[in-house]
Amino acid sequence: MIRGFFRLVGLLLLAGGFIFMVYDGARWVADQNLRFTRFGEFWNDIHQSSQQSFRTMVEGSAPWLWNIVKLILDQPVFAVMGVLGILLMLLFRPRKPLIGYSRN
Repeated sequence: MIRGFFRLVGLLLLAGGFIFMVYDGARWVADQNLRFTRFGEFWNDIHQSSQQSFRTMVEGSAPWLWNIVKLILDQPVFAVMGVLGILLMLLFRPRKPLIGYSRN
């Protein structure tokens, strides 16, 4: 049950990454200027105060970790969502059946 839920979330993230790839591509065709939507910008557009509170929480617990989070926030949205979606789908894929054994 939980495996199926995480696979669904991974599939939705993968679809969201594809949507943002199409969005950035359409913007490139329209403006003739290649500019990707950054994950940090997208998060700010959704809910700005949560990103600020997340930053204070991370800097309060481990200040060195904010550099890694900042690196992720500077990546394009389609890359972050796509990689996270693929990771979830691979981690929670169905087990291969054992030949000659039962799982009971």
